[in-house]
Amino acid sequence: MDQFLQHFVNAMIMGSTYALLGIGLTLVFGIMRVVNFSHGELYALGAYTAYGFVALLELNYFNTLFMAIVVGFLAGWLIEFVLLRRCKLEQIDEVMLLMIGVMIVMQNTQLWVWGGVAKVVQTPFAQEPLVFGAVSVSPTRVFVFFAAMFLLTLFYFLIEKSRLGMAMRATFQDKDAAQIVGVNVKRIYTVTFALGSSMAAVTGALLAPVFLVAPTMGDLASLKAFAIVILGGLGNLVGAAMGGFVLAMLEEFGAGYISTAYRDAFGFLVILVVLLFRPQGMFASKERVG
Repeated sequence: MDQFLQHFVNAMIMGSTYALLGIGLTLVFGIMRVVNFSHGELYALGAYTAYGFVALLELNYFNTLFMAIVVGFLAGWLIEFVLLRRCKLEQIDEVMLLMIGVMIVMQNTQLWVWGGVAKVVQTPFAQEPLVFGAVSVSPTRVFVFFAAMFLLTLFYFLIEKSRLGMAMRATFQDKDAAQIVGVNVKRIYTVTFALGSSMAAVTGALLAPVFLVAPTMGDLASLKAFAIVILGGLGNLVGAAMGGFVLAMLEEFGAGYISTAYRDAFGFLVILVVLLFRPQGMFASKERVG
């Protein structure tokens, strides 16, 4: 039981960040029908933002989270406004090729700027773990969990309760009808992509102190983000959040009770099963936002 509780806590912590990562990706697909292959590189951009402000500019780590949101938002805004909107690509394969190109450019730019050596992000938290009975967890991971849950809650209220969220949901349901009632669909697309990018970036900043920061860290993040949205259902925000926790549980308990060597394989194995028997996702009967 003690081992089970430890694995459960670890999975909940990682699941909160997976949910944040997955929601950003499924939001863009649900509203814009754009498969954002650069999502993992935006995650890496957030991690490098945290490293740059903490290690080079000696900024407080907590402030870097806000900076990562801003940097991610601006990067997403540029990608949508400068590339997606200006290129006016109509075929999904053309958009996919464009996003793959953005991913390659971003990854190689990060390699050129930061080098290939992995970086470590320091935090003000103590190194000694917090012990709760048989469960021990580092203070950094506790902060990551509560910060991620706060951001998930904030994002939920943004989508469900705000005028912006109403416009985003209206655009998803019927963009032509949304335009008729006065919604600026082009602006919604830009904000959507920028918001999804900022969520990927802040996830990278949150996990930067937990893992090493490297130019190729976005590759695995992209794979897991796509795994999450497949589990939850493309375009389903609640499903993406639930899919993040499910993936984390599969990885943690699979590594704990079977083998750590196959930690990343367990989740992808279940995804194959989901695609075979429930291709719309585990938590959705249809694609939707909200």
